[in-house]
Amino acid sequence: MATGIKDIARPFEAAAVMELFPARPRVLALGEPTHGEEALLGLRNELFRQLAEQEGPRTIAIESDCVKGLVVDEYVTSGTGTLDEVMERGFSHGWGACAGNRELVRWMRAHNEGRPSADQLRFAGVDGPLEITGAAAPRQALTALHGYLTARVDADLLPCTAETLDHLLGADDRWTSPAAMTDPARSVGQSAEAARLRLLADDLVALLEAQTPHLLAQTSRGEVERARLYGRTAIGLLRYHHCMADTSPARMTRLCQLRDLMMARNLLALAERGPVLVHAHNSHLQRTRSTMRTWQGPVHWWSAGAIADARLGRDYAFLATALGTLPHRAVDTPPPDTLEGLLYALPGSPCLIDARRLATTLGASLPAPRATPWFGYAPLDPAQLVDTDGIVFVRDVLET
Repeated sequence: MATGIKDIARPFEAAAVMELFPARPRVLALGEPTHGEEALLGLRNELFRQLAEQEGPRTIAIESDCVKGLVVDEYVTSGTGTLDEVMERGFSHGWGACAGNRELVRWMRAHNEGRPSADQLRFAGVDGPLEITGAAAPRQALTALHGYLTARVDADLLPCTAETLDHLLGADDRWTSPAAMTDPARSVGQSAEAARLRLLADDLVALLEAQTPHLLAQTSRGEVERARLYGRTAIGLLRYHHCMADTSPARMTRLCQLRDLMMARNLLALAERGPVLVHAHNSHLQRTRSTMRTWQGPVHWWSAGAIADARLGRDYAFLATALGTLPHRAVDTPPPDTLEGLLYALPGSPCLIDARRLATTLGASLPAPRATPWFGYAPLDPAQLVDTDGIVFVRDVLET
């Protein structure tokens, strides 16, 4: 069996990745089974560099706040701010502290220097302004959208004034209390003010779409795209806060599916602009339903990748990353009867395996699922091979 797998393994590089597909995909999704490992960020950076040089995706999107990501994109395209400021203000989830992300931003800025905008690399956050402990207030997205429209359309067309928005929003800490994640009663998401804001956000987005021909003539496509991002984010956040106030058993399922819906809509909007490489957890990018265990029990939802795949078909491609060992997390050598154990016997690392050819090689007898003592590493499910385009396998990930 090891010999058969060895025959379909190749070094992990952009040319080998693209040979997996009959045509270049619109979205190339690179998943990871755990967060915060610099070695995996380095692999992502090198893949993006090779793709950029080989006329592949010129936008990279990561699992970070889509609004904060605008700060990074502004820096890499125009040099606004300093690298230190961008790393502090342009990332969520602690990603700004990662050396791999800093190197990515530094390299993209150097690459773009002196190039016309059409030839520049772009950066995006694909996640909503969400954290494990809660969600941001909708103020920034709502007021930015309202301000953009106020400056460019007749006042009589606006559904409300800026003062009305400010009054309904109230203090931001009403929205951002960490207690609301575990106690629905602490959320303001189903208050009368929140209900009114959801209607106003919908009206503002409708006005934006109705006025698009005028707005394109008055500003630029990039500014309209940014306004659309604010609209998606405002509506997504207000939905998310509404579900945070939910007391039903489906509460966590709804929250998980809303987060991935926000990610999918951001990803699809980026794909309209051009091919994109997206990097996030495997569970956000896989084609099959995702599963997570919470304090309310297991939840199941369709990931951003599954939603994007349903829309894009062959224009969506998914590479799942799997690891052999993660010694500093007590993830030791995988048992030989597991999928990771079979891949661990391969001589090269990192390597790329055609997942569907691997499924054919394995036949009906799939390897056993791998168990791991550390909750932060998600083993690859052998049953998902037929729904995966490629596997990126890294034999040993050492602490840096």
